[in-house]
Amino acid sequence: MSFQFGHPYEVAPKYEKPVAYFCMEFAIHQALKIYAGGLGYLAGSFMRSAFELRQNVVGVGILWKHGYYNQAKRADGTMDVNFDEKNYNFLQETLIKYTIRIAGHDVWVTAYYLAPEIFGTAPLFLLTTDLPENDYLAKTTSHKLYDSNPEASMAAAILLGIGGAKLFEYLDWKPAIYHLNESHGLPLAFYLYSRIGSSAEVRKRLVFTNHTPEAGGNLKTNVWRLYNMGFFGDASEADVRDITQTNGNDLDHTLSALRLSGIANGVSKAHLKTLFNIWQSYNNICPIISITNAQSFSFWAAKEMYEAFERNDPEEMQRLKKKAKQHLFEVVADQTGKILKEDVFTLVFAKRFAGYKRADLLLYNFERFERIANNGRYPVQIIWAGKPHPADYPAIGIFDKIVHYCRSSQNCAVLAGYELSLSKLLKNGADAWLNVPRMTHEASGTSGMSAAMNGTVNISIADGWFPEFAKDKVNCFVIPAADERTGDYERDAIESNNLYDLLENSVIPMYYNNKPEWQWLVANGMKEITPYFDSNRMNNEYYEKLYKYDPNSYPE
Repeated sequence: MSFQFGHPYEVAPKYEKPVAYFCMEFAIHQALKIYAGGLGYLAGSFMRSAFELRQNVVGVGILWKHGYYNQAKRADGTMDVNFDEKNYNFLQETLIKYTIRIAGHDVWVTAYYLAPEIFGTAPLFLLTTDLPENDYLAKTTSHKLYDSNPEASMAAAILLGIGGAKLFEYLDWKPAIYHLNESHGLPLAFYLYSRIGSSAEVRKRLVFTNHTPEAGGNLKTNVWRLYNMGFFGDASEADVRDITQTNGNDLDHTLSALRLSGIANGVSKAHLKTLFNIWQSYNNICPIISITNAQSFSFWAAKEMYEAFERNDPEEMQRLKKKAKQHLFEVVADQTGKILKEDVFTLVFAKRFAGYKRADLLLYNFERFERIANNGRYPVQIIWAGKPHPADYPAIGIFDKIVHYCRSSQNCAVLAGYELSLSKLLKNGADAWLNVPRMTHEASGTSGMSAAMNGTVNISIADGWFPEFAKDKVNCFVIPAADERTGDYERDAIESNNLYDLLENSVIPMYYNNKPEWQWLVANGMKEITPYFDSNRMNNEYYEKLYKYDPNSYPE
């Protein structure tokens, strides 16, 4: 075997414990299209901070041949989905080959290696089944991220969890801790159990991060179906039922991870409360703590803007913001044929389109929205961007509805291809960043963090990470939330009106009539987003709180 691996940089003594970080997606660089949304952005920042802090971390993911998908527009502007093959000359072939069992068949796996010097990350191994030794079905296991076919999803989980664990048997680097970043790689836990033979010993090695309370991210699957697919590796169905305490027909993936990990974390203080409400009635789950998500300052921050901020030069900050708008508006003009203006207040909503994120909340009361969008005294420009799951037809419908409106509006636009490069342009060029999830549904949400690192003001519902940062009308604007007992439709009506009031009465008048106060608010946001929401803090907390936890007293 020609590939030899030892950790490629000198590890800092406080971070010497070897940690294998398993994640289904990583947003490392625009050129490496193996991510879908927030989970990938978080994992990318984690890997960058692991490199900066010299942590003994190795990442494991999947080399998605078709990525998530390429977002395009049809002739009428509505969303289209393309699955294009990706090839990367900056990944190194390891020539390591081994088999895993999927649906009763041996499937060959190899790994590609992303070295730290390529993009400034901890070392990352990406698994693929796209090999000539495999039949077509086996090859497709590593083709599409979050394939809507349930069998393909289970096969991908086996590849990540069992394939990733087996990889380390071929490397001269052995993890002391396996970090399961979301439950996608849950077969890892069963593989460790089959090797060790004790759930208590598994808990000494496995930690778990949950990123969402949404049902789509907390799967329940028929046990027999999982067993037939090979989800449990060499573990018997009876053993799996025993160690996960599964009595019914369905295995709860998140609950199983909580019972087989030594410790777990939610991704904001608000999310921790939600997790307690969900899981407090279940027995034998591991301790759950909060480690709030963060984003890499070194990757996301507008460095020139921070230099002007340090010099207390608001005029230069305004000049830089206009320059950033010019770059963003060139993309808007290219995609839509509309030329926007640098001196007009520009509001951006950009994130993965999912129902609870309410991308169309601005359009809820169309009369009020039109009054804001077409105000001659206080002009407004609005840009939307985001990628729904290619099989999430309600979310695609929302995207297309916004496109339909924007076709008849001169100052509103919808952009396709919301990936790392466009995300940077939008955060750098926006005046304000809009975040309007339904309360308790946003576990963390991180786009607003990197927006603030670019001198962009957050306008948000106080959910996820935001309550830990927000000082209303000091470093952001907080949208008043409806009563927590309010139903979804009534909540949408109340909170859309609260948003309209905030925009009309506070945000937009301040932008035009009180530039010193606006710049003060921008500066406060830039100052207070660091260092707590820099991923270096998050990575340090993972080592201090998650990786050093001693579960020896946890019962068998």
